Amino acid sequence: MTRSHLSTRYQQTAELNMDQIFAQAADPENISFGMGLPDEAVFPSEALAQAFNEAIATAGASIFQYHDTQGPLSLREKIAALMATYFDYRPTADQIMMTQGGQQAIDIIGRAFLDKDDHIIVEAPTYMGALDAFDSYEPIYHEVSLEADGMDMAQLEATLQQYPETKFVYTIPDFQNPTGVTMSLAKRKQLLALAAQYDFYIIEDSPYRYLRYTGEAVPSLAALDTDGRVILISSFSKILSPALRTGWLVANPALMALFLKIKSGLDIQPSYISLMAIDHYLAKHDIQAHIATINAKYRDKCALMLACLAADMPDTVTFTQPNGGCFIWVSLPEGVNATTLLAEQMLSQAKVVYVPSEMQYASRQVTHQFRLNFTGATPDDIRTGIARLGQALHQHLFVAQ
Repeated sequence: MTRSHLSTRYQQTAELNMDQIFAQAADPENISFGMGLPDEAVFPSEALAQAFNEAIATAGASIFQYHDTQGPLSLREKIAALMATYFDYRPTADQIMMTQGGQQAIDIIGRAFLDKDDHIIVEAPTYMGALDAFDSYEPIYHEVSLEADGMDMAQLEATLQQYPETKFVYTIPDFQNPTGVTMSLAKRKQLLALAAQYDFYIIEDSPYRYLRYTGEAVPSLAALDTDGRVILISSFSKILSPALRTGWLVANPALMALFLKIKSGLDIQPSYISLMAIDHYLAKHDIQAHIATINAKYRDKCALMLACLAADMPDTVTFTQPNGGCFIWVSLPEGVNATTLLAEQMLSQAKVVYVPSEMQYASRQVTHQFRLNFTGATPDDIRTGIARLGQALHQHLFVAQ
């Protein structure tokens, strides 16, 4: 008999994972609304190329050397200023640690907090990449439903009463992935009050906050925090380029010391060349003007997809109305399995890719919903893809009656 050499937590894998979604998205026959891709047309390609060249020319050979784990001070200071504009909150540079995208920051937090069977609370649904990261540490998940203005606070408090040992609540309060929902100011204050009452940390994952198309911004959870309970994650992936793999984590000094120790054991340091190139870019270019350009383009795409959904979806299908971000969340009648529908009909017949809800709930039990991304698609693909999707759903739901 051949024994397994794998850890028990990795012996079972999902039938449909992120790599498979990427592969489907890359198939030229498919119109993909699957991955959260930015529009390549908004990448500041020439400016970034120039920034890389300037960084190397300025630093010389030292740019190729080992450097500190936390990241260059000059860049962390610029990020603090960026956060003052977009998060209503200005941390000190010492509170910021550079990471390999926001994903590594999530993993570092999991390493720092979680032993097997520790209790954590996540939104239902939530970012599937966070679930992948936390799964490695084998926590016990508790899901809290999302309402139009964020987490159901009554359900959250009831969950905390039942599981007061909860380590942290993971939330994406701004244009949530996957639903596009934004947490209201009142609920942000309630969440912070509950954190103080039940003594847990809040993980504020906020890579989309810069991408607001309509409405007024509300303060970040970090801005409202008065006792260091919020750990904030953000990145340059949606506003410069995901290929830079550059994110950051913001935390109180005691936690930062621990996070630096963990990161040092993971990769010693971030890519110093990329960090210094970003530093040069920010020194020479108006990042706020660049973000405004992105938002104008994405605002039109979001409005177009919402209009196409309204025109093409069956009456029994509902969808969210986000004020920003990258995603729209679609709900089919209960009993319709979006994963099966994707595998058996959407890919082979409609040639449309979405992310089914099964992957985006910690319970993996909700199957009648799916996520659409509008930022990475062209207007023509949005029109054609939503029309195909609507036609396929009309046919499927009619046959199912």
